[in-house]
Parts: sequence; C-alpha cells; structure tokens
Amino acid sequence: MTIALRQPGPTGTTLPVAPKVPPHPGTVSLARSSLLYEWKRYLAAVLAVAFSGLLVIVQVGLLVGMFATATQVVDRARADLWVVEGKTLSFDLARDMPARIEMRLRAHPAVATVQSMAITGGDWRGPGGGKVLVLVTGFDVTDGSLSLPRDFDEAKRLALREVGAVIVDEIDLAKLGVGVGDIAEINGRRVRVVGTTSGMRAIGGANVFASKATVASLSTSPGSGAETQSYFLIKLQSPDAVDAVQEQLQALSSGDEFKVLKPDELSVMTQLYWLIESGAGAGFGFSALLGLIVGIAITSQTLRGAILTSLREYATLRALGVPVRALRRVVMEQSLWVGLAGLLVTAVTTWVVAALAAAATVAIAFPWWSMVGTAAFTLAVALVSGLFSLRPLYRTEPAELLR
Repeated sequence: MTIALRQPGPTGTTLPVAPKVPPHPGTVSLARSSLLYEWKRYLAAVLAVAFSGLLVIVQVGLLVGMFATATQVVDRARADLWVVEGKTLSFDLARDMPARIEMRLRAHPAVATVQSMAITGGDWRGPGGGKVLVLVTGFDVTDGSLSLPRDFDEAKRLALREVGAVIVDEIDLAKLGVGVGDIAEINGRRVRVVGTTSGMRAIGGANVFASKATVASLSTSPGSGAETQSYFLIKLQSPDAVDAVQEQLQALSSGDEFKVLKPDELSVMTQLYWLIESGAGAGFGFSALLGLIVGIAITSQTLRGAILTSLREYATLRALGVPVRALRRVVMEQSLWVGLAGLLVTAVTTWVVAALAAAATVAIAFPWWSMVGTAAFTLAVALVSGLFSLRPLYRTEPAELLR
C-alpha cells in the first residue's frame, strides 16, 4: 500500500504533497518493505504460524491415517460394489447374511461376477504363548479374485490356498510373536504364517489374512458356514453403469436385509463410525482444537510484539496525518504475508514429517481436503492474530510515543 501524505494549506484545508497518480510499477508497499527490511523481527511470527499449521495437519493426518487402516481391504479390493448386511456400521464389524442373496445378485444382467468374503474374530496364540485379539479376513483365492488386495502377488494367492495358511502385516510380527514359516494357533486351531504384507495393520489387535476355507475352519460361531456370508463383492459388465445398477440391486433388498455400497461409500461409513462412535475421534479433535487455540495465542502475541517494537514508526506516520485505517491495512497486509510465509514453511515441514512417518511405518495420510483446510486455517490464524495485535495501535496516542 502506498501512503500519500498531506500538509495544511493556507486556508486550513489540506493539500496533497504529490498529485494522485498510480504508483510506479517498481513501488513496494510499506507492509512488504518493512517485512523485508526487518525480517528478523517477524521471523518468530512466521515460525509460530508454521508451527500452528504443522500441528493441525499432523493431527488430522494421524487421525485419517489411523482410521484408513480399517478400510485397507476395501480400498485395495477390485470390486465395483459391496453388499453388506443392512445393519452393518463398519467394515470390521461384519454381520452375516444368508448365502441365498447371492442368487438374487447374480440374476441381474449387468452383474458379471459375484464373490463372497468372510470375516471372523479370534484369539491368536504364538509359539511363545500369550494371546492377541485378531480379525481374520477370508479372501476368495481363485484366479480373478475380487477381494484379494491388489498388492497380493500370485505367490501369495497360491500360498493362501492351503487351509491354515495366513498372512499378517510385517509390523505385527513382533506383536504376534512369530516370523514367516512359524506355527501359531487361532481359536485353538493351528495356522502357519506364509508371508507378510505392509500398510494393513489394525487399529487394535492385529489383522490376519487367509482364504475363506481357512476362516470357515477357524470360526467358532455356530451359525457361520456355507449358509451365511459376511460380504458379497460384485464385478459389473460395465463399471460406468455402477450408479444405476447399485440402485436396482438395492431395490431387491427386503427392508434392512442388505445394503449395496460403492467401495468409497463403505470406506467413508467405516471411518465415520470410528471417528464418531469410537471416542478416538473426539480425542484427536480436541487435540486439534487445542493446537488451534495455542497457535492463535502464540502467533497473536508474536505479532503484537512486532507491532509494539514498531509503534514509534506508526506514531510518526499518524502524526504526519496518516489515518488509522491506512495503518490498519498495513498491519493486516503484514499479517497476510506472515501467514503465506508460514504456510510455505508448513508445507516443507509436512513433507519432512510424511517422509519420517513412512520410514517408521506410521499410519498418516494427507488428503487434499486436509491440506486445503490447513492452508485456510494457517492464513486465518495469521489474520486473526493481526486483528488482535491492533489493540495497542488504537489505544496509544502519537504524542505519548514521540516523547
């Protein structure tokens, strides 16, 4: 912003020192020039804004990453549609459906393939003893499987065809007390670890992956077996018609018998359940809110300190006739530039944190909406802090500052 100073005229009016002409293309605003000239004074404010943004985006990233682990099977499968029991709230809380539903699904002309997937819980006992609660997912391991994760190669598919063969996440090997090739027990039945995967750890306990035949041999529920299934996975003749086919298949359900969902809908439903119902989401939300409050407090005090050290300069401008509203625009522009600089530092540090998390196999994710939201939050913190720092400018008279 370019400020035009005025001086008293002979009749008491004010005359401009210079004619009102557009600023020269090379003119630098007062806000930017002061930031560039006294950058050390505002460096602490930039770092405060960056810390606030980093704290929020890491909290959100950990929250999203943790809940995304509950839907890795859904996200990595090859199905166009999922059929779940009508009262299912989360993927890991599967409810059995009658197997006869499969025939109704297959009768639709747009359906190319229907496969089932089974899930059961169990107690894992490793060679060294001790129990771990596990969730066992039973895939269809035939050629062209819809449930088998995309990163499971042919060797893993063939290995899982053996009844009793299981695969676990590599990060859970120590928790389960086994290595590849070791024998363990689930619900008192012997299983053998034939391989590992990555990025599919559970929120609590551990995930174990096997074939449907293995799950059937481990199940302790008397109602489980060939008469019931946990999920049906559908492959369509044309994926472009998924919305229409979803609506038509849903019409085949008698009340709450089953729900037909797209993979992303099942993922969102599961993550919302963990976010709202589990209590973990409330804890992370509170910590994110705390980060917001701390960020605003620290940033506002830092900017306020920078304003206080510049009060004599602002008082001089006020004594020369510059209105307070013009100085307010200078301060708010400074706050905006501080926010943008802090946002740049946040982006760099977030990239470093993501790399460190990947190296440590920590579940963290940064979807686009979290990055956009954090950017808006970071700028809002800077602007709100700038508003708070205006108080000493309004309350102090120029004559007091020029003594």
